[in-house]
This record gives sequence, structure tokens and C-alpha cells, in this order.
Amino acid sequence: MNRARRTEIFARLKAADPEPTTELLYKSDFELLVAVILSAQATDISVNKATRGLYAVADTPSAMLGLGVAGLKKYIRSIGLYNTKAKNIIAACRILEKKYAGEVPRTRAGLESLPGVGRKTANVILNTAFGEPTIAVDTHIFRVANRTGIAPGKTPLEVEKRLLRLVPDEFRQDAHHWLILHGRYICKAQRPLCPQCPIADLCEYRRKTKPPDPAQGTAAR
Repeated sequence: MNRARRTEIFARLKAADPEPTTELLYKSDFELLVAVILSAQATDISVNKATRGLYAVADTPSAMLGLGVAGLKKYIRSIGLYNTKAKNIIAACRILEKKYAGEVPRTRAGLESLPGVGRKTANVILNTAFGEPTIAVDTHIFRVANRTGIAPGKTPLEVEKRLLRLVPDEFRQDAHHWLILHGRYICKAQRPLCPQCPIADLCEYRRKTKPPDPAQGTAAR
């Protein structure tokens, strides 16, 4: 795929959604950090449902420490891997209080020093909270980047590096959100909605889906 086609792809994604953002609900950098940790192998909807109650009683590292692991579990038990996530969040809060005066660090090294925070989570925080043009490659972005031909790669890190190199500068800040939302709602894993896709004519996917056949629908009725 050449630069002109990539530029047109992101121009269309921007036209459809000029100011994309995460679907996780949060009011502070700390709340975003907790939500992103909880979102691993979980849906944003399930995380938002849990954090509504959680943040009402604990929206700072010190307040979260007051809950403790057992108290935190009561609020997040509906989320997958909640036992491990609770332990990681409480451990992260201790570090935030002791080393960062309760603030979320603004560096990759600082973020990745926190339990439960890997490269992908750090990239989300750096991009969404601190406005850095990072791209966090999750399963949706990995699929879209490979399927469309925007930035194919065999590993998430390879895709991330290619996206950072190939996405035009003017689109890099919001590329993460455009790609994840596109993968979540249009370029789905099992059956992509190619007939509804705004970049279908630019995409290099060879097995594009087709609109339902009206005749088949009539026959079925």
C-alpha cells in the first residue's frame, strides 16, 4: 500500500469521526489507568459498568488503597481475571503513592514499572491522557492493520512500529482510536461489514463480504 492510499484511508476515517476517543469512562488520569488495566481481555462496556460504582467510592490511589484487594474485588468481580487485576491495581497504587505522589507517571518507563501495565496499556495512557502520538496495538488494530494492508506485521510490536512509521504525521495522534473503533464496529473478526465500510475501495482485503441478497431474504420468509 502506498502513502497516498494510506493518507486517503485516514482522511476518510477522520471525516467520519473527527474527534475519536476511548469508550472507557474516566474523569482523571488515574481513573483511565485503572480502566485500561481492567480492560485487558474484557469489553469496555463491562469495565464501565464496574467502574461506575468503584469510582464513586475510590477515585484516587489513596482511596483505592483504603479498599484493599478484597474490597476492590467486590466492585470488579464481573470482569475477567479480576483476582489478578485487583492485586495489580492495589500494588500499582502503592507505587503511585510512594514514588509519584499519587500522580500517574508521564513516561513509558514509569508506566511500565507499574504492576499490570505493559507496553499496550502504557501506549493508551500516553496517547489518551498525555497526548502523545503513540499507537497501542490490540487485537482489533492488529487485525485491521493486517487485513487492510495499512501496516501488516506478524506481531503486535511489529505492527506498532510500522504504523508509527507509515501513518502520515497529521493522523498519528488519533490513529489508535480510529483503528480500534473501525475494528470493533466495521472490520469485525468473523464477518467484516465491508458493504458499510468507508474505506472498502482502498482496503486490500481479498475476501470482502457482500450485502445480503434480497432474493434470499424473500425466499426465507
